[in-house]
Formats: sequence, structure tokens, C-alpha cells
Amino acid sequence: MAWAHSQNLSTQGPFVLLGFPGPRSLQTGLFLLFLVMYLLTVAGNVAIISLVGAHRRLQTPMYFFLCNLSFLEVWFTTACVPKALATFSSQSRTISFAGCAMQMYFVFSLGCTEYFLLAAMAYDRYLAICLPLRYSSLMTPGLCVRLALGSWLCGFSAITVPVALIVRLSFCGSRVINHFFCDIAPWIVLSCSDTRAVELTSFGIAFCVILGSCFITLVSYAYIIATIVRIPSAGGRRRAFSTCSSHLTVVLIWYGSTIFLHVRTSVESSLDLTKAITVLNTIVTPVLNPFIYTLRNQDVKQALGRCVWGK
Repeated sequence: MAWAHSQNLSTQGPFVLLGFPGPRSLQTGLFLLFLVMYLLTVAGNVAIISLVGAHRRLQTPMYFFLCNLSFLEVWFTTACVPKALATFSSQSRTISFAGCAMQMYFVFSLGCTEYFLLAAMAYDRYLAICLPLRYSSLMTPGLCVRLALGSWLCGFSAITVPVALIVRLSFCGSRVINHFFCDIAPWIVLSCSDTRAVELTSFGIAFCVILGSCFITLVSYAYIIATIVRIPSAGGRRRAFSTCSSHLTVVLIWYGSTIFLHVRTSVESSLDLTKAITVLNTIVTPVLNPFIYTLRNQDVKQALGRCVWGK
């Protein structure tokens, strides 16, 4: 009976997304900003996928992983931005229990997948720069598919246990989520259940996913930098570095924001600061990725030029 009562408390009534409280002018400004960023994200990442699909020269392991990353970014922003737009326009600030749980699962599963994909891309760059003569035989199409598929499977599996624990919590008081999407931290704060198991599990998963993928990325770049430094000519060093500079830029932006958000033991404080920084990795980073890879990658610029000007 106690279990059934707890389940009833958890599922009755919707939640309310607080968003960014403020005057109507602020809500309008945020709505326009998020809408423009979302449209640019979708257009930019779809353009990257289309370019790679249309140009044989770009159909290499590096661009295969880039297509996976672009595909992920489209769905990552789609998982949270449309509901945020409805919140800013005051059309619908409420979200059902099931809808909130599903949004939380997809946002964090896609976020975990991005860590693994970035690590796989770092390993690909390590093989290309440090073992160039063996690159084609090592980074085979089969290995590319296994690394990409493994990233997706690990990303969607990692968040299963924390979400399963979170949806079993009871909510007896306020159901106002201090965020523009269903984030784990403000959900835990609202619960009247014992949340220690949820917090420890969430922290443990974040610790393993973030630091594990970060370790692979750091080791790969340590070997890459050591190899580039030993290249005798300045032109050779520039060419070698240019093949990984776009990926390195994305890695620095992504890890810079998310390590603060997820590797922490307390969820009781700084929710407003968390909201502001979440905008960086859910809205800003996905829209920057296409521009970073376009502006810093000669192959992509040439393919884009051929599409636009027919040359």
C-alpha cells in the first residue's frame, strides 16, 4: 500500500517549467534568440550531413563521425528547445510527468552519446596523425560503424539507471521546475523522497562518462601533440594540426561547460547559474559546431563552395 501511495504522489498532476522569469520583453527576446539559434542549428547540421553525402571526397572516417555528431546535435536541441519556446511564449509552461521523464532521458542520453562520439573522433585523429601509413588498414569502415554504434548504445544505456531511480521519486509539494527543460538537478530538489541514491548514482554515471571519455581524448591528443612537435617543417606541422583543430575546438567548448554542470556532489544550490550555463551546451555549442567545422576545415569549405558556386 505504501508503494502504491508513493506511485500516486509521483504521477498526479503536471510539472511547471519556470524558464527564465522576467518581464514580457525578456520572454520575447529569449523566444527570438532560442528560435534563431535552433533554426541555425538544424540548418547548419543538416547542411553538413548533406555535404558529406553529396561529395565522395568527404566520405572518410573523420566526416562519418562528423555526420554522426551533426545528426546528434539536431536531436539534442530538438529534445529541449521546442518546449522552451512554448514556455517563453507562455503558450504552455506545463509538462506531464511522463513527458518530463522522457525529455530528461533523451536530453541526457544524447549528451552522454556526444562525449563518446568526441572520444571516438579523438581516437580517429590519433590514428590519422600518429600512424598515417597504417591509418587505412586500422580505421576500417567496420571499425567506424562499431565505434559510432558503440557511442550511441553506451550513451543511451548510461542514463537508464539514474532516470529509472528518478521517476520513482515522490513529489508532495511544489511542482515548479526551476529550468527551461526537465533537468535532473531541479527535479531532485522538488522531491520529498530520500534522494541520496539518485544523487550518488547520477554523480557516479557523470563521473564515469565525462572523465572516461575525457581520458581517452586527452591521451589521444597527448600523442597527437607529441607527433606534431616532431614534424621538422612548419608547413607540415600546420597541415597536421589543421586536421584536428576543429575537433579540438569543439571538445574544449563542450567539456568547459559540462564538467561544471555534471561533476558535482550537490544539487541544492546554484540552479540559476546552472540554467545559464546549460544554455551554452544545449543551445550555443550545437549551433557553433557547423560553423567551426566549416570555417576551420578546407575540405568542407571547398565542398560548400562547389555547392554554392558550382566550382
